[in-house]
Amino acid sequence: MSITDDVKKTFVLKGIGVSPGIACGKAFLFDPLGSDLSLYKLSDTSLIPQEIKRFEAALKESERELRAIKDGIHGKIGSEPLYIIDVHLMLLRDQAFIRHTVGHIKESCVNAEWAVRMTLDQYRELFDRVEDEYIRSRFSDIQYVGKRILRNLSGEKRTPFSEIREEVIVVASDLSPADTAQMMVHKVLGFATDMGGKTSHTAIVARSIEIPAIVGLQNITRVVKTNDDLIIDGTSGLIIVNPDPEVARRYQEKKKHYELVQEDFLKYARLPAMTKDRCRVDIGCNIEFIEEIPSAVLHGAEGIGLYRTEFIYINRDRLPTEEEHFAHYRQVVGIEGLAWSTIRTFDLGGDKFTSDPKLAKEMNPQLGLRAIRFCLKEVEQFKVQLRAIIRAGAFGKLRVMFPMVSGIEEIHEAKRIFDIVKGDLIEEHVPIGRDIEIGVMIEVPSAGIVAEELAKEVDFFSIGTNDLIQYVLAIDRINERVAYLYEPLHPAVLRLIAQITAAGHRNGIRVAMCGEMAGEPLYALILLGLELDELSMNPLGIPRMKKIIQNATLQESRELLNKVLAFNSATEIRDYVEHYMRRRFPEEFQGAGQ
Repeated sequence: MSITDDVKKTFVLKGIGVSPGIACGKAFLFDPLGSDLSLYKLSDTSLIPQEIKRFEAALKESERELRAIKDGIHGKIGSEPLYIIDVHLMLLRDQAFIRHTVGHIKESCVNAEWAVRMTLDQYRELFDRVEDEYIRSRFSDIQYVGKRILRNLSGEKRTPFSEIREEVIVVASDLSPADTAQMMVHKVLGFATDMGGKTSHTAIVARSIEIPAIVGLQNITRVVKTNDDLIIDGTSGLIIVNPDPEVARRYQEKKKHYELVQEDFLKYARLPAMTKDRCRVDIGCNIEFIEEIPSAVLHGAEGIGLYRTEFIYINRDRLPTEEEHFAHYRQVVGIEGLAWSTIRTFDLGGDKFTSDPKLAKEMNPQLGLRAIRFCLKEVEQFKVQLRAIIRAGAFGKLRVMFPMVSGIEEIHEAKRIFDIVKGDLIEEHVPIGRDIEIGVMIEVPSAGIVAEELAKEVDFFSIGTNDLIQYVLAIDRINERVAYLYEPLHPAVLRLIAQITAAGHRNGIRVAMCGEMAGEPLYALILLGLELDELSMNPLGIPRMKKIIQNATLQESRELLNKVLAFNSATEIRDYVEHYMRRRFPEEFQGAGQ
């Protein structure tokens, strides 16, 4: 076989699909730095002021570049990239980052490039200690800023993507929002990166400009070359490299079908999720960023089912103030088109507050001091967040939700603190929400087992299936050796959810689901049969889920659930459900399981 034949060999890569759709085009391999860096010791301490000035000049130039990028794209591709660029501008002015880097120049007597690298390594070490995948991925913000500073220190002035002359699929190790925002959107068909996850900025930007994206491919930059032919399927997470003509033809047909179906789905987005026999399910959205709200409204969300508040705490030298909390929460309450907002108190563990050296890394943070346990230990921090939430409740229908509750004592104590904070605000004559509903996330098996008792204490349940399934099955879902055992349709999981829902309804409270399971169309009839009152999901998944619900009945969903609950194994249940859904909704599941 010749070298040319080997280069053009067809193969398939599997990653994480983070923005749906299909794109076919040439690969463009992008290196965000584009040059080697000089790293060296200073020969004389008298050179230190010069290196500090070089560093400060690179900071200023990086800020100038980002502001120019922001001005150039304003009003063209949505607000998400603008918000993330603002985050990067703040990092360029971050005193801790600057202080660490200048300190390395002075104390280690190294050039500015080396000092920046040392600071980046310090931050990487801190973030690597964080158990939570979403928070750990936020190190990329610091990394992007560091690369831009290094680019300016090296004198590299190449304009990113200036080489693009035709429509391409961008292949990179990772991409910064500033890099992606500079792309001439009509020339970029999709993204594919080695790094990243569903909450990475590459994913957020790709969804904001509605082009397919796959992340977490690990080695695509090593095996794909510029001008290779690519097919990217952002729905399945698959990339086909150098497809043969027949495969390329089939995917062009799939692309046309997807675009037609998407238009069709949006017809259902603003309609209620009501079955043919008049059973209605409320549909909410899960968000991390305020900037995701317009997409949520567009795609048919009726409320915010889960607003994760952890991002407020990240990349800070100090804890956020009450006013900083309030500024965030005020923006998610009382939004036109959204009937309610559910704010989850922070789900962070002690190892994630790197500013506090007293809180050492735990052997197993997932089972350690995190979420409600941390809140009840660090009560003053908890009160700061609760004060801001209760104040925001004055502006619209708001619900507060406590994560990782494992038993009745925790909810008693959380409610006691909530009442104290509310009473303090009333005494201070501060406007507050008087009818804020209190709920718990059911994501610990013990909470599911004592759901009957918990239901008497709260206004609603929200089942967090991501952790619940992990704990019920004793599966680390990010461990590739056992991830195949992570099965939402496991009979133990379905029976526990049924038990939780029934306990809630017996006690007159609503039961929602906000884990990834809630947004999976394959499970739509199973979730209907479980009689959940609310499903909350990624905004892009809402139209498809609504369409399936609108064309189903509660009666058939109950019958399907009863059928599969009689099976003994997860494999039997999955096989039956997949076959049933493909046969029942052929257009929605075309190609499923193939």
